[in-house]
Amino acid sequence: MSTMRNSVILIGRPGAEPETRTFNDNRIITRFSLAVNETHRNANHEQVKDTQWFNVVAWDKTAERVALAVKKGKRIAIDGALRNNEWTDSNGQRHQSTEIHLNNFILLDWGKEQND
Repeated sequence: MSTMRNSVILIGRPGAEPETRTFNDNRIITRFSLAVNETHRNANHEQVKDTQWFNVVAWDKTAERVALAVKKGKRIAIDGALRNNEWTDSNGQRHQSTEIHLNNFILLDWGKEQND
C-alpha cells in the first residue's frame, strides 16, 4: 500500500510584510508572498536567474508567530501543503489559485544582510 503526501519545502524571501486578519470567531490568518530564486543556464550557456512567487497562508498560532517574526526580504525556510481554491466573482467569472498552507517555518537571516 502506498502513502501519498502533500508537502512543500521552500527557502526564499518574503516580498512584503505579512498581512494579518482576525475573524469574528477569533481565528487568525496571516498571508505573505514568498520569492524563490533559481538559476539555470540558457541555450547560450549563460547563467539566468528565475524568480518564482508563492502565496503563503498561516492560521491561528502559526499565523501569530509569522506576524511577529517574518520580515520582508529576510530569508526563511517554510514547510507546508498545497491548497487549491476556486471561486466565482461578482461577474460570474471563475477563478482558481494555489496557496501554500504553512505548517512550520525557520528564520535563516536573523537580522544580517545576505545575498542568495
